Amino acid sequence: MGKTEKKEKRFGLLGKNISYSFSKGYFTKKFESLGLDDHSYENFDIPNITEFKALISDNRLSGMNVTIPYKELVMPYLQDLDDTAKSIGAVNTIRFTEHGLIGFNTDYYGFQKSLEPALKPTHNKALILGTGGASKAVSYALEQLNIENVLVSRSSKPGQLTYKELSQELITEFTVIVNCTPLGTYPKVKDKPDLPYEYLTSKHLLFDLIYNPSKTTFLELGALNGATIINGQKMLEYQAEKAWEIWNTP
Repeated sequence: MGKTEKKEKRFGLLGKNISYSFSKGYFTKKFESLGLDDHSYENFDIPNITEFKALISDNRLSGMNVTIPYKELVMPYLQDLDDTAKSIGAVNTIRFTEHGLIGFNTDYYGFQKSLEPALKPTHNKALILGTGGASKAVSYALEQLNIENVLVSRSSKPGQLTYKELSQELITEFTVIVNCTPLGTYPKVKDKPDLPYEYLTSKHLLFDLIYNPSKTTFLELGALNGATIINGQKMLEYQAEKAWEIWNTP
């Protein structure tokens, strides 16, 4: 621990139960490859957002990523939000400045950049599975791409669909399906969103924000029906690079 404390530039990931985290490995490797010996990255695993204030006052940090379940809950603790984070209503990157903490969202950028190469003209309507902070970023990105999108939730809410409502007709109509839920994440790899998978075809594009395993049951069942499938690996890389850019902006 003493070694970490000597580092001049400390970064980290805020979340809950995040030992599996992509960010720590990614940035540690990045710092090594760039020869940034005075940089470190660590996980800040807190059981409740109320501990955030003490965490940042005890640790001199230069930047932070935010993951489940704090992308929305952290917002009241920040002094400012950039316009995109404001529009999305979720933060996954925090910049520490002399004027306080500023929240950004790079999830939408990572998602959009990794989705775009696979899009076809028929991919004009999307179902977003889940309603958390990540789904807000996904919805924002789809709107930038002029793709109509609807959130799917277990409970009934105005303007949303429930899993029970996903008929053959709807699945045929919505050719892009994005999983923003943690269902299927290692080690519970057999879990999957409750979809009528038999209605998927080669016209469908399935995107899973999960990267471990690289092929979730959700993606596997899509591939069996001829759908194009994408996992969350590239999205995470793109959003991490964007966060790095934000932290280093003069």
